[in-house]
Amino acid sequence: MRIGLVGLGNMGRPMAARIRAAGLALTVHDLRAEVAREVAAECGASAAPSLAALGAASDVAVTMLPDGVAVRHAVLGPGDALRGGLAAGAIVVDMGSSSPTGTRALGATLAADGIGMLDAPVSGGVRRAVDGSLTVMVGGDPALIARCAPLFDAVGTQRFTCGPLGAGHAMKALNNLVSAAGLLVAGEALLVGRRFGLDPARMLEVLNASTGRNHATEHKLAQFVLSRRFDAGFSLALMVKDLGTALELAGETGTPAAFAAECRVLWSRAAEALGPGADHTAIVRWLETVAGTTLGED
Repeated sequence: MRIGLVGLGNMGRPMAARIRAAGLALTVHDLRAEVAREVAAECGASAAPSLAALGAASDVAVTMLPDGVAVRHAVLGPGDALRGGLAAGAIVVDMGSSSPTGTRALGATLAADGIGMLDAPVSGGVRRAVDGSLTVMVGGDPALIARCAPLFDAVGTQRFTCGPLGAGHAMKALNNLVSAAGLLVAGEALLVGRRFGLDPARMLEVLNASTGRNHATEHKLAQFVLSRRFDAGFSLALMVKDLGTALELAGETGTPAAFAAECRVLWSRAAEALGPGADHTAIVRWLETVAGTTLGED
């Protein structure tokens, strides 16, 4: 199987290393040509000079891009695009976080050319991308999923088939809704406790031994907030985008989601206040500013 990977950012770069470590042939491409050459040299891959060239060299073309708009542009163009090189029978796998309805529309367009499509977003962050222990949420034809099993096994230790095309992206958006809500409320709880006189580190010990435990209390607040690092590797802007996708799903299914809507409002305010480039864990820094209290020393 020849794999092509488009997008070598925080997640794409370590995923490229895992794909090559699994012994799969890999061609990479990025808008930053120098990054593509660096990654290719690091892991023994080939760097494609264009998207069309990567498509021609790939049985499975993977996109690891910020959103569905970027994926559609990379696949269809205008201009240089994967479809210019992909042969009938090839598969496009969107492993980023895109709109489920947009994914289904793109899949239908590709099907007219005899090209298959899967959505297979991942969860686990940069650390788990580095060690190859991501969770992969897949949507699409079971036969195509079976063909791509070596790719999924290379980057993840858990794979869940969620349903038809678009189901993986729906699951990822809803997962990030729950994740965003957990981090937000845990940050607020620590600030309340701090102002009362509790020690935030001790609060996390208690929460993680009690029913308030969640992913943020276990893996984010001490590591990236109390440490003042704020560098988990996933941007605040992308979290806001994923919350928007979750709310779109709620609207399309006619599901009331008042808490989700308020959660997105607060995350959006934090994004506006902190500006471009902020890590998603920096929402707690915004909460600190609003409260006039800090959880640690910068």
